[in-house]
This record gives sequence, structure tokens and C-alpha cells, in this order.
Amino acid sequence: MKKGCIIWIIVGVIAGLVILGVVSWGTRVYNNMVSLQEKVTAQWGNVETQYQRRADLIPNFVNTVKGAANFEQETLTRVIEARAKATQVTIDPANMTAENIQQYQQAQTDLSSALSRLMVVVEKYPELKATQNFRDLQVELEGTENRISVERRNFNETAQEMNTYIKRFPQNLLAGMFGFTARPYFESMEGAERAPEVTF
Repeated sequence: MKKGCIIWIIVGVIAGLVILGVVSWGTRVYNNMVSLQEKVTAQWGNVETQYQRRADLIPNFVNTVKGAANFEQETLTRVIEARAKATQVTIDPANMTAENIQQYQQAQTDLSSALSRLMVVVEKYPELKATQNFRDLQVELEGTENRISVERRNFNETAQEMNTYIKRFPQNLLAGMFGFTARPYFESMEGAERAPEVTF
């Protein structure tokens, strides 16, 4: 064999190994991005499940409160309307944007505010607070609010993991090429940094 032929064979083998290495790396990075995207989608499902659990508890809670004599109908109506708005806002995890997360969060915050007002009004009805059904529903709602908080935090952590991965070089090259985008976070609503003022 001639010396030139051997050099071409060596160059071909090296080029083949480099190409194989790049393809192997690209496949691994792509699969990691898919896994992280699926993790974000699954975690979003957990967030929605907890919000849905709260929405499902509200009709029972409202019906229990309705039984109290002379209960403020306007407060109940606000809760029912806020629940209807909150359940109408949905997000497709594949098309998640900061704007639609903010819209979703605002609808859920409005519902939380309406429920808080309802709980303040309930304080005027000790006989209602004394019923077992009311206490059970109140405990379930409180537990659900805690679960919502946990799932939102978990979602943010999962989104951060994905965002960090796809923004790092050289993964960012493949992320852009294959359409992987950063996921938005849940953020505190305006005024959340201030403790509510309680007056008696």
C-alpha cells in the first residue's frame, strides 16, 4: 500500500469517529432535553390537579355556607364567579408563555381572594363554624392550598432545571435548532411581599 492511501484511511477513520462522537453527543443532549420537557409537563399537570381539587371543593363549601341563615349572597356569588373564571383559564404545556402563566395565576389569585373574603364573612356565623361538615371542608381547603404552594414550587424548580440546561453552551445550539424554549415561572403576585393587615 502506498503511504498516501494509508493517510487517507487514517483521516477517514478519525473523521468517522469524530462524526460518531458528535452524533452520539447530539442524541444524548436531545434526549435529555426531551426528558426535561416531559418533566416540566408532568409537573404542570400536578399544579393543575391541585387547582382542580380546590375548584372541586368549592361547590360543597358554598352549599354548606348557603345553609346559614341570612348569609351574604354577594360573597357567595363572587366565589362562584371567581371559580368559573379560574376553571376557564387553561394552559397547553407545549405552548406555555409568561403571559398565559400570568393570566392563569391571576385567575387563581382572584379565586383565592374571593375565598378569603368568604372566610372572613363566615367568622360572623359561629353556628356554621361549629358544624362538622364546614370544619372538614375548611381543613380540606387549607390542605389543598398547601399542596398548591408545594406543586408551584416544584414546577418552578423543574422549569429552572430545564431552562438552565437548554441555555448552557453548547446545548443552546441544539435547543434552538429543535425548538426547545425556556419555560416561565410562577411569580409572586404584586403585593405578596406585604403581610395582610388584620384589624378588629
